[in-house]
Amino acid sequence: MKGSFEDGYVRWQVRLLLLAGQKTQALTRIERHLASRPDNAYALATRAHLQAELGDKSGAIDSIERLVSVQPRQASAWFNLGFLREEVGRLEQAEEAFRRATDIDPQLDRAWYGLALCLIRLRRFDDAVVALRKNTELQPMSPYGWYQLARVHVDRQEPEEAAKIIRHLKKFEPKVAAQLERETGLGVAPT
Repeated sequence: MKGSFEDGYVRWQVRLLLLAGQKTQALTRIERHLASRPDNAYALATRAHLQAELGDKSGAIDSIERLVSVQPRQASAWFNLGFLREEVGRLEQAEEAFRRATDIDPQLDRAWYGLALCLIRLRRFDDAVVALRKNTELQPMSPYGWYQLARVHVDRQEPEEAAKIIRHLKKFEPKVAAQLERETGLGVAPT
């Protein structure tokens, strides 16, 4: 009982500090809480978030790595780990984290998108197409996956596939379709 009361009290304190714009003080409060409860998932996730916002990407990665060791079935934590690793250029490790997230929760569209971006940076376009197709299946009205998929098709020398995507985007995201036409040089008439 004492642990859950303390957790609630710490959450309340951290929220107040954040509302007051006191990120560093909120991080200090979380650190104190973790000293007595080192496996507290909320505190680990909050510390990682605050560290990332304060520019300590390495510390944030360490915190999320600790979190996934405590809760290895939390897909969102694996996604966050992949996101941060990708952001600092640890692409192979980012891919591993994104794949863990998609294994745990195959419906986590943002993990498929993150995986695809990572694979694009690794120039593994065939694998990126698979991830982007899954992302667009899960988020058919989001232009981001479609945009990246069209770009990958252009990189793979498949302009006809990119043109199909541009035509598709014209139906619900004409600005993104126009941007793709400009960037790729593919003037596509609607069907």
